Amino acid sequence: MPAYRPPRFSASEITPREIYMSRRKFIGTAAAGVAMFGAGSAIAAPLAASPSQFSTDEKLTPKEAVTTYNNFYEFGTGKGDPSEKSQHFKPLPWSVKVDGMVGKPKEFGIEELMKMQLEERVYRLRCVEGWSMVIPWIGFPLSALLDQVEPLGSAKYVSFETLVRPEEMPGQTGLFQPLEWPYVEGLRLDEARHPLTILAVGLYGETLPNQNGAPIRLVVPWKYGFKSIKSIVRLSLVEEQPETTWKNSNAREYGFYSNVNPEVDHPRWSQATEQRIGEGGFFKVAIRPTLMFNGYGEEVASLYEGMDLKANY
Repeated sequence: MPAYRPPRFSASEITPREIYMSRRKFIGTAAAGVAMFGAGSAIAAPLAASPSQFSTDEKLTPKEAVTTYNNFYEFGTGKGDPSEKSQHFKPLPWSVKVDGMVGKPKEFGIEELMKMQLEERVYRLRCVEGWSMVIPWIGFPLSALLDQVEPLGSAKYVSFETLVRPEEMPGQTGLFQPLEWPYVEGLRLDEARHPLTILAVGLYGETLPNQNGAPIRLVVPWKYGFKSIKSIVRLSLVEEQPETTWKNSNAREYGFYSNVNPEVDHPRWSQATEQRIGEGGFFKVAIRPTLMFNGYGEEVASLYEGMDLKANY
């Protein structure tokens, strides 16, 4: 993992909630067709969405931080690489294939997915590296997509895959690669069907920027951020636990479940606390305690009843 060097943002850079709420009301009137124009380029476009009961009321992370400080190794290992090196990535045309143990396998065009019932979900995001954000995603429950393909009773997991396109993703070029491509992830089927699990097509009231996983990505708010795979091209319903990129890279440090857990440290650093990006200003660092399941324990703890969370990290 790259060395963690947090950026500095002043309190004035955080969007005041009254301005954000007014902007969200305007976004709610935007036409979905307009949003698709933005999905085909690096320029974001307004995206209609309804507010969700699953949102937190915590202060939002500045949009500038969300779109310029993140991990997306397909574009490079530096935090600024995704925003700096994704301008030539083309998220249209796009489709997502759903296959495996399903009654009705299907390939969904992004235009069809953008017509799903979109909601705005303000979620906490906790990176395994020890920093966190609060992001207003726009998307729809993954379960709504799974219902359309009718998973078979033998399906126990969902496997996810992103694309390999080195001509547009410079992080996939070169002799020595930090990870194996394509990037793959997986969830247990009950995790995938949980109401908190969404497929996001936007953030901050606009279509997803290239650097944040355009045109569609997974968001699982109670797990470390690397579980939320970006730029998805395929979902497969499977019986056995699927391969995952970071577990394959270093199973000792990155387990299949990767639930946020302050009581289970990373082998190289503590997970008891985190830095909330955008807080603290230039002369201090805002450190806060990390919450079990990233604060979503009431909703998801029952998924892991009886499991040893240190063994199943």
